[in-house]
Amino acid sequence: MTEKTTPSEIPTNISHNAPTSSSDEFVQRPQRVGPPDEIKRISECVWELPTSYKSSMRVPARIYATEGIINAMDAGVFDQVTNVASLPGIVKYAYCMPDGHWGYGFPIGGVAAFDPAVGGVISPGGIGFDVNCGMRLITTNLMIDEVKPKIKQLVDELYKAVPAGVGCKGFVKISKEEFTNVMVEGAQWCVKNGYAWPEDIDHIEDRGRITFANPLKVSDRAVKRGFDQLGTLGSGNHYLEIQEVKEGMIFDPDVARAMGITKVGQVVVMVHCGSRGFGHQIATDHLKVFLDVMPKYGIAVLDKELACAPFNSPEGQDYYGAMACAANMAFANRQVITQRIRDVFAHVFGRSAREMEMNLVYDVAHNIAKVEKYKIDGVEKELVVHRKGSTRAFGPSRTADLPAVFAAKGIGQPVILGGSMETGSYLLVGVDGSEETFCSTAHGAGRTMSRAQAKREVHGRELQKDMEKRGIYVHAVTMDGLAEEAGRAYKDVDDVVMALERAGITKRVVALKPIGNVKG
Repeated sequence: MTEKTTPSEIPTNISHNAPTSSSDEFVQRPQRVGPPDEIKRISECVWELPTSYKSSMRVPARIYATEGIINAMDAGVFDQVTNVASLPGIVKYAYCMPDGHWGYGFPIGGVAAFDPAVGGVISPGGIGFDVNCGMRLITTNLMIDEVKPKIKQLVDELYKAVPAGVGCKGFVKISKEEFTNVMVEGAQWCVKNGYAWPEDIDHIEDRGRITFANPLKVSDRAVKRGFDQLGTLGSGNHYLEIQEVKEGMIFDPDVARAMGITKVGQVVVMVHCGSRGFGHQIATDHLKVFLDVMPKYGIAVLDKELACAPFNSPEGQDYYGAMACAANMAFANRQVITQRIRDVFAHVFGRSAREMEMNLVYDVAHNIAKVEKYKIDGVEKELVVHRKGSTRAFGPSRTADLPAVFAAKGIGQPVILGGSMETGSYLLVGVDGSEETFCSTAHGAGRTMSRAQAKREVHGRELQKDMEKRGIYVHAVTMDGLAEEAGRAYKDVDDVVMALERAGITKRVVALKPIGNVKG
């Protein structure tokens, strides 16, 4: 049982240590696994810790998981999600998805909504330091038999075309002044500057541009870190992966067809990256401000990694506007990478990207906060929904928030859920039952092993050779980075996806198998 802690008992000697990895994984991982004795099973895949678990909790905490997943979760998840349940203005529940694991402030896989009308807060620890880290999926009409013989050439050329690794610089050369336009316009800047097809915008969350971006709230240091990183993968768990549709794994042929996937063996491309050092600096800058102003607003938190401010406060709005700038940069970053991918495919296969039908299925963020409308006790309210390592999953009834092509067919929002580079990924779709979790779902398989532990247990070069024998060619920046992303360091992605489907949050459309990977 976890000892109860009240705000008046918060330790004052906690130091602020921002995470250094792109996944916001905090280095001090707890050793114990498994849920506390107080946890209650609500349904097959929903578990709850009541407000009696900690005297400071304002709402219960709910974890979505199978019995096997929850019994293997690290203890930090339960501590962190109940800390989130103690924040001012939180509504309904604090949530953690089945991919949940120890993070910075929130658990990765965390979801929470706050009501600004009653002092609800905004917290960088509930969004992530890699603001708008997200996923996008690109189709092709190529089949595995055509791509497999050229997989090494394809991956190696993609590695050259899309810079990866810590501190890498992009090929897009713009001034700091022009970068302001990227902050404001996001992926729509890419259309104007030749890095996108016009129709791409209709397949991006918020059409690739968050309108409340405010460059005046972004520090010069953040701009210096970010203006030359457009078109870069970065490091950590970021990747560019070539995949094929698994045999027997098209679960909903009609929905898959609407998204451009029609055959087993069809080749697609998945991209996972975010706002790089730009977003990290924005989060760091404003977290420091929040640490200073919390006493002014009478806010006490159980973990200083949850430093926050009322959403409607000047400080809260400053961060919200700066966060949107980072989110827009991330949308533009993934869009520039998409155009590079199209160029490389065109060179390798000798036909245009249009001829190969390299269309964007969707691009979705999984580190962000959004103001969205939900009914609470029958009353519609505007809430600040934090998604930290979790993905928006609107069902078909929210037509105004969906790409027109999907809304017209009664199809929910595409959800791109990345697994490990050894096992595969999924394309899911939102269902109307996702309203229960503020239209949120998991973003990936979720780690079971720290990066340090993975490097101790896995030899990168041996892993690379073994994967190639199994038909997966990987070009990585470093062998240590490759070891960190070994399949054994992650949960079983099939278990995670089934937990989501059984809980009525999302449903499976297609399973995807990796054949080539550029690893940051």
